[in-house]
Amino acid sequence: MRTEDVLAAVATGLWRWNNVTGLVTFDAEAARLMGLPAAPVEVAESTARARFHPVDWVEIQGIVSLAVAEGTLAEARLRVVDPEGRVLRTVRSRTKPMPLDGPDGSTEAYELVGILEEVPEPQPGTSAARTPVTGDWRRNREAFLLDAGRALAEARSTSEVLRVAAGLSMPGFEPAGLAVFGIDGDRISVIGHHGQRQGEEEPFMDMPLSTDYPAAEVIRTGRAIYLPDPEEYRRRFPTTWPLAEGFGRRSWAFLPLINAGRTIGAWMAGFSIPVTFSPDERSVLTTVARMLAQALSRASVHESERELTDGLQRSMMPTVQPDIPGMAVAARYVPTGGGLEVGGDWYDMITLPSGKIALVIGDVQGHDVRAAGLMGQLRIALRAYASEGHHPDAVLSRASRFLAGINDLSGPDAATDPRFATCLYIEVDPGTGILDIARAGHPDPAIRLVDGTMLVRATAGGLPLGIDPDTDYPTTRIVLEPGETMMVCTDGLIETGGHDLETGWNRLRSIIEGHDLWENEGVGGLETLADALVQAVHGPPSYHTTGPLVDRREDDIAVLLLCRDGGECGPGPYDQAPPPARRTVLTVAQAEPERIAAARKQLRDLMHDWADEDQVDSAVLMVSEMVTNVLVHTDGDALLVAEITGEQHRRRIHVEVSDASDDMPHLRQPGEMASSGRGLVLMELLAETWGVDPRGEGKSIWFELYEGAPAPGPSELPPAPPVEPAA
Repeated sequence: MRTEDVLAAVATGLWRWNNVTGLVTFDAEAARLMGLPAAPVEVAESTARARFHPVDWVEIQGIVSLAVAEGTLAEARLRVVDPEGRVLRTVRSRTKPMPLDGPDGSTEAYELVGILEEVPEPQPGTSAARTPVTGDWRRNREAFLLDAGRALAEARSTSEVLRVAAGLSMPGFEPAGLAVFGIDGDRISVIGHHGQRQGEEEPFMDMPLSTDYPAAEVIRTGRAIYLPDPEEYRRRFPTTWPLAEGFGRRSWAFLPLINAGRTIGAWMAGFSIPVTFSPDERSVLTTVARMLAQALSRASVHESERELTDGLQRSMMPTVQPDIPGMAVAARYVPTGGGLEVGGDWYDMITLPSGKIALVIGDVQGHDVRAAGLMGQLRIALRAYASEGHHPDAVLSRASRFLAGINDLSGPDAATDPRFATCLYIEVDPGTGILDIARAGHPDPAIRLVDGTMLVRATAGGLPLGIDPDTDYPTTRIVLEPGETMMVCTDGLIETGGHDLETGWNRLRSIIEGHDLWENEGVGGLETLADALVQAVHGPPSYHTTGPLVDRREDDIAVLLLCRDGGECGPGPYDQAPPPARRTVLTVAQAEPERIAAARKQLRDLMHDWADEDQVDSAVLMVSEMVTNVLVHTDGDALLVAEITGEQHRRRIHVEVSDASDDMPHLRQPGEMASSGRGLVLMELLAETWGVDPRGEGKSIWFELYEGAPAPGPSELPPAPPVEPAA
């Protein structure tokens, strides 16, 4: 008797489904089961599809895809309907995918060959009638896969991916143990595991890829292995069965981890209860394996990028030297603006041949890899020029020519994307506290005085590096007094969070002036201040101090703190001693009349907590007049020195402006149309006391104000102040 006759005798039909030609072939019994005339027939796929319930057709598509991927049988129950959509019967289909050569060489061409047999309706009251496979299980499966996909997509590291995988609770069956295997050359190893005690995974930690072990075979072939019982495991893998026997599992699933068509490992799910691995269960496991492979691949890329970033940062950001005699240093670098978290901001600390220390901070334009590369080259060039013993202005001049030369190269990036860099170079004499500063378009340094007041010290400067190779960079000398702290930073610390220079400095002022360096002495105090500055700009508190400029939300941050006399940085307890003097010194050169505005701001910052605002305005007016007179009536520079002494509400400010001219001013009464002669009149009216003192070379004009003394009324002021140069 022929096979077809035997199958027909037991009401079982044969069918073939060719996905290349789109034709489905039924024998006579299969045609009868499908509601067609009981004769062999070949129909189009659309005709066969019309004979299946739409929901079941969608389900069998997924089952067939899974069987094709795994090379296993595709089993499903299908409802057959008539042309009006009425269910005629339920049939069971068992088919085997047979690979075909597609017209375009595709490996996804196949022909399903299998059987159809009718499934009798369950009798009322039986367990089959009470517990059918319904849409509830499918909905639970879909909800589980959505949650698992979201959790795995959010995992950023391999450990997080493994933690998420260990916490997956699959619908209807839950693994008692999980393991993820990776590939290292011709060997496999355990990347992570769950459900084993410490040491139990050691036999599997490092195995040759040729080992007779399910995970190794899955990696070699790229096909899943399902072991529903221990007997099946022992029969197929007798060599490694003794290693697995001790875990007490009853069923195992080993699935390949495939990403972008490449097998990157294997995933093992072990069960403490027997699992038949139905098509639905295999579908869930296969989907989880695919998501797990993608998550592990993303985590690997992210960890590689992070390792690259950390390596670049370690190579480009030096460790500052905290034990400079008489000094304390702290630094921070926070890359916030680039995708690889590397950018053009940097700082450096260089030991000079003279025994002094050079502090450098800068910012190359941009937040990309090119900016990071230029930053590395520029940092090396600056170190080389500084190590040759050049003065700060010469170091920056040479660095500017170096960067301009790079921009002039014929390379595609340099020709179409020239970059510039801002830089602040400070030569520090630890013994005397003298700071020689050269500035190339960079924000000015800020000084925290001994009593906690912060002053932004205006310094002379030139264009950013790389714009004009012949730019000169004048230097400014200031003295860091014992207990004072200098802060230099890139514009990211000032402007991040929607701020401009003014509002950004005000935000930093509240942090610097409110921080107690005395409580955390020396280097520890500087470290806590550095952390507080970064947190105020980049941490949770930054959301409460956002500025008005929405286009300035994020930028790289570099900051350097330098304190003279590290063990005594910051204000101390003044119960037994008078408060320290608050002092500032500023030079206004003949060629820089715009710095008169900086002098006015410097004095306002010095008197920020003065009780009488009118006295502050008076002091600012007199300083403006005194400095302007030096620039107008002499050929030299003006040196401004201001000092506040005494206890709160009983303080005195002494301000003097010196110049190199021997011509002494005289008090006179200018006419209404006079353009000069009002300076001393203003001092006579506004100052508590004032004077002109001759020096060995030149003279100084000074005045004093006492906190709480009444200021003159409007009627006592002169008719109009003189016109000063633009500032």
